[in-house]
Amino acid sequence: MAMRIGGLASGMDIDTIVSDLMKAERMPLDKIMQKKQVTEWQRDSYREINSLLLAFRNKTFDMKLSDTYRARTTTSSNESKIVATAKSSAALSSYSISKVQQLATAATKNNAGAISDAGTKIDASKSLYEIKDSFANNNFNWQTGSVESETIAVTEAGNTFQLKNLNRDENVSLKNIPADTSVIINGKSYEIVGVGTLPADTSALSENQVYVTASGDLQFKNAIAKGSSIKVDYAATSKVEKFTATAEKESIQLSKKPVASMELTLGDATYTYDASSNIFKDSGGNTVNDITMDANTGKVTFANGIANNKEIKVDYEQSYFSFDLSTHTSKGEMHQRFLIQGSESLNSTLNKISSSNVGVSAFYDEYTDRVTLTRKETGNFNESGAEIETTSGFLNNILRFGSGEETGGENAIFTINGLETQRTSNTFDMNGVTFTLKDTLNKTVNGVEPTSPDPGVSINISNNTDKVFENIKGYIDEYNKLIEKINSMVNEERYRDYQPLTDAEREELSDKQQEDWEKMAKSGLLRRDPILTSALTKMRSDFYTPVSGSNIDSNYSQLTSLGISTTSNYLDGGKLEINESELRKAIEENPAAVEALFTSDGSTNGEKGILNRLYDSLTTTMDNIKTKAGNSNTTNSQFTLGRNLDNIAKQIERFEDRLTQVEDRYWRQFTAMEKAIQQSNSQMSYLMQQFA
Repeated sequence: MAMRIGGLASGMDIDTIVSDLMKAERMPLDKIMQKKQVTEWQRDSYREINSLLLAFRNKTFDMKLSDTYRARTTTSSNESKIVATAKSSAALSSYSISKVQQLATAATKNNAGAISDAGTKIDASKSLYEIKDSFANNNFNWQTGSVESETIAVTEAGNTFQLKNLNRDENVSLKNIPADTSVIINGKSYEIVGVGTLPADTSALSENQVYVTASGDLQFKNAIAKGSSIKVDYAATSKVEKFTATAEKESIQLSKKPVASMELTLGDATYTYDASSNIFKDSGGNTVNDITMDANTGKVTFANGIANNKEIKVDYEQSYFSFDLSTHTSKGEMHQRFLIQGSESLNSTLNKISSSNVGVSAFYDEYTDRVTLTRKETGNFNESGAEIETTSGFLNNILRFGSGEETGGENAIFTINGLETQRTSNTFDMNGVTFTLKDTLNKTVNGVEPTSPDPGVSINISNNTDKVFENIKGYIDEYNKLIEKINSMVNEERYRDYQPLTDAEREELSDKQQEDWEKMAKSGLLRRDPILTSALTKMRSDFYTPVSGSNIDSNYSQLTSLGISTTSNYLDGGKLEINESELRKAIEENPAAVEALFTSDGSTNGEKGILNRLYDSLTTTMDNIKTKAGNSNTTNSQFTLGRNLDNIAKQIERFEDRLTQVEDRYWRQFTAMEKAIQQSNSQMSYLMQQFA
């Protein structure tokens, strides 16, 4: 940059002079900047139109779906007995249900009677171990160990897996395999087989079997798919927990309870727990009075506290039991094994059953002191036996289901259009119609028909003219909004005297004046745009060109036959208007022909339905606009206006470099002038001194 001297010798305001000169020099650059702004506005306007076209194309796709033209209305002559709803796939027909012999019922198994001991009543909210003696039959067959649960997320398909949470470092392993082990994959229960090491050959396994070892290895016949979830409930030989006292500590809380046996190591000392007397003994067999435990809660208390940083290790077993439950469902026989910790209550145990995949709801009624199991599905899925199968132990003995009775589990039996048939549910689909049986009808009792038979229930399926009409009308309304927007842009007046404001011009105007000016400057940017005018012409042609083809009714081969035509006002630019009575009449008389006119397929444009033509035209227009103006995911080099913007940006850069050079030249010239004046002044001063 040249050295600048600003009028010290001449007294002139060089800064202002140069600034004014540069304003004149910048005028061509302002024109280029305005051109850049106009191009950006055009790009944004095109993209706005493309967004509207995309939204309308999506509506066009939805309008091509058969549901649009096959909306059904269903009527029942007696909705207190039978109701029905029809899908779009349902044929326009009628059904007559003359008899409903029985409704579908869910299987319910009631236990044999009260489960509490005489003179007492169990508290279903307390732990089972705590109230075990309150049951009439208290032979729970308690086991000792540690009930654990782990879910393995299958990240890679395979047939061999290992339990990660099993504490093998402390010699903990699985026990009572398979009696106390449950493996469920994606809701499906697997049969447990095998102990010891995994076999080299899995061919002996069936599809629903799994080999489980004491060390926590699982092997299936086939690979378990990626993304599956393997839930394993099992009994471990014991639970090992470690604690470190960080300060004077008086107690520790075990995670498992109730405690059946324990070995507690405190520093170098080891103590054993005698469950029968609820006392601790040292290695010599002597009673330790300063360590006590609540076996039901698992809280161990140290009367004298624990020294800081001393390690506590507890190796213990809890009391638990297990039972199996099976049901017959629409998915086949469902089986699940439940491991119940002694700390769980009757309520939590029944909730565990109800929330399982076995498909049964279980609850205890405090008033009658009885328990029931109800299958969640109606119907008969095991004609040869019981729908709910309980096993000995907790279910059959403690809860007394062994001699309980099962009722229900029956199919709905009815006669439709003269055909007697059955369904497992009172709500079922038939030929696209969903029927719901609400009550019996003309039921035969002991082989005797009713003396005053009901006329039966008639179900009629008809076309929902109002719904189809609203679908078509709504689409036409959206089309009119679209072309109104496009027409407004291609016919908008262009005010060429209103160019984008420069920075200097903005400083001279108020915000409102700037807004008004910019509105005028943006007007007409797409006036008579060939892409948009061509799109309007093509869409009008798509609507009005007759549709031909073997599936087209000659009486409904073009839009006007449905009562849809252009408005009489040519200024509307081709908006459509609907003669409601004619459109409704066409929908009522021949809904299939209306659907074909809009959605027919064909190899030629003339054979294509109106909507297929429009969809293709919209796609072509959107592609043309994208080629011209791109979208948010394209770079400038990928569309025409973007390349123009890149070229303008280069022009601006070159012109700014030139302006820098011009400004530097002006300053060099004025600086040279200042230096010359300063030198002249110095010489004159010197001469005057010589003659003084």
